[in-house]
Amino acid sequence: MGDVNIRIDDPHRLGESRLPGGRSLGWAEWGPPDGVPVLLCPGAATSRLLGFGADAVDRLGVRLISVDRPGLGASTPAPGRTFSDFADDISHLAELRGLGSPAMVGNSQGAPFALACAVEGVVSALAVVSGADEIAAPERAGELPEQLRELVAMTVRDPDGAEKVFAGFGPDAMWDMVAAGSPASDLAVYTAPAFEAAYRRALDEGFGQGPAGYARDTVLAMGRWPFDLARITVPVDVWYGEQDTGHSPDRGVTLTARIPGAVRHLVPDIGGAVLWTHAEPILRALLR
Repeated sequence: MGDVNIRIDDPHRLGESRLPGGRSLGWAEWGPPDGVPVLLCPGAATSRLLGFGADAVDRLGVRLISVDRPGLGASTPAPGRTFSDFADDISHLAELRGLGSPAMVGNSQGAPFALACAVEGVVSALAVVSGADEIAAPERAGELPEQLRELVAMTVRDPDGAEKVFAGFGPDAMWDMVAAGSPASDLAVYTAPAFEAAYRRALDEGFGQGPAGYARDTVLAMGRWPFDLARITVPVDVWYGEQDTGHSPDRGVTLTARIPGAVRHLVPDIGGAVLWTHAEPILRALLR
């Protein structure tokens, strides 16, 4: 393992923006400061520190802005927050920072939060990459392994209890879970020394305020989604690696069909690491 060389740069700019209610959102940026704004909703428990496409953002003129969800990294906690609350946060952030109606990338567990932003009309285009699917939808139950099916059922039945269970996780447990569930093609990316160091640092920062932010994210993502994907009117591209067995039971077939006009891309020879191995085509499609 560790034989794939993915360039990972430290953020070019770091900051926090104060929202109208007094909370702050932490963010990190890569690429030219006057580039086309593209927001990133990162994956589970990873903070703003882990970007993607270090070569591509400069080449394409993209100002990539990764945002910590509340309670993760540098963002103020917001206990009991909802998907709609997050869309409001992003709307305020875009206004505060003069981003207009930015494009967005939602990776892994960040995908449903990004989809909520698209439903609310906060973003102008969306790339869902290795997106966590709505596995709590009743019609998906038969596609899930028994252990996951039971976890989803508990989350729907007792979200407060499930949140307490998910609060038992920390950065090492998250790393172990990702490593155990990844095919060799992904592990070659994740265990490359530079990538592993950046990923683990982002997990450490993600859990820096404790596990509550991750736990709230997970209850929201694994429960029923309280928004209607059919309301999305912006262009959406859905990307999955052909070897991805963890994020969506059918690698986004059903998810894509629920979003008007969405286009699905299935990438061979990779699993959930497709954001880092195919950053440039993902960004090019988004910019179109």
